Amino acid sequence: MPAVAIKRLNCGATVQTIPENPDALLTRDAVAAALTAAGYPVRAATLQTKATRGGGPTYRAFGSRVLYRWGDALEWAQSRLSAPRRNTSALDAARTA
Repeated sequence: MPAVAIKRLNCGATVQTIPENPDALLTRDAVAAALTAAGYPVRAATLQTKATRGGGPTYRAFGSRVLYRWGDALEWAQSRLSAPRRNTSALDAARTA
């Protein structure tokens, strides 16, 4: 059973589901799809750039293939969220404080 399941809807569209197991190892494309399905839109190319320049989720190498632990990728995406704001002025106030 794949770590990221794809469901085909009656209208022909596909929906990626989010892995349940935080220890699931996913390819870069699968992580990008799962994070996007979880509400954190990110492209595989962004993950590749982050792997080269730094700042991305931790990953492991399996031969020439890059694998991400789902829990690490999700934690990385959640860490990129800002604090809750009520309006755009809240951002300006935080910068001057």
